Amino acid sequence: MTNIFNSSIGKKLIMSITGIFLMLFLLVHLTVNLMLMVGDGELFNRAAHFMGTNPAVKVIEPLLAIGFVFHIFYATYITLQNQRRRPIRYSTSAFNEVTTWPAKNMYILGLTIFIFLIIHLTNFFWKIRFGTVETITYGNESMPNIYALVSGLFINYWWYGVLYIVGAIALGLHLSHGFWSAFQTLGMNGTKWIKRLETLAYIYAILIGTGFSMIPIYFFLF
Repeated sequence: MTNIFNSSIGKKLIMSITGIFLMLFLLVHLTVNLMLMVGDGELFNRAAHFMGTNPAVKVIEPLLAIGFVFHIFYATYITLQNQRRRPIRYSTSAFNEVTTWPAKNMYILGLTIFIFLIIHLTNFFWKIRFGTVETITYGNESMPNIYALVSGLFINYWWYGVLYIVGAIALGLHLSHGFWSAFQTLGMNGTKWIKRLETLAYIYAILIGTGFSMIPIYFFLF
């Protein structure tokens, strides 16, 4: 069993499974974040409060964190191994004469996303969990006013909005290759499947990249 995960296929399998897990999380995260652009913030605050207090989410959250860290560091490990074994990078792939730019630069894009993630967690997650976020009351229910925290950061610090958009674009580019590559590793590697997965990958990548980018743009314009 150990030999399987030390093999090339085994390494790709681990990256694929953790990648798909994180891609599902991104859809949920984007759905909640898009509520920032609806109404006066009540919908977003209620959704964020539900996510923060739901027992199932509390169980999933540490697993998600472990998945992120493992995916990033395992990708680093594989990249360094590959560079030592094959210093000349591939210029072709099995399905395209020349691989796409994201395919050639997955680690660089991943590192950019990781740096953005650290900044993002410092400004939001850390402040929400360990800082002092003002509370707001809707009816008889009080909850953290996360909407004020998020909107205030985008409105008062334009550079953070730019950084957020750069992170969203890097994420979209990373996913444009990672999406179909993950499913290809799991066996969907026929000619018909590859074409379909490439199309779905671009749709998913544009959805995620554009969706997250719209949020700072919204606060900048409105």
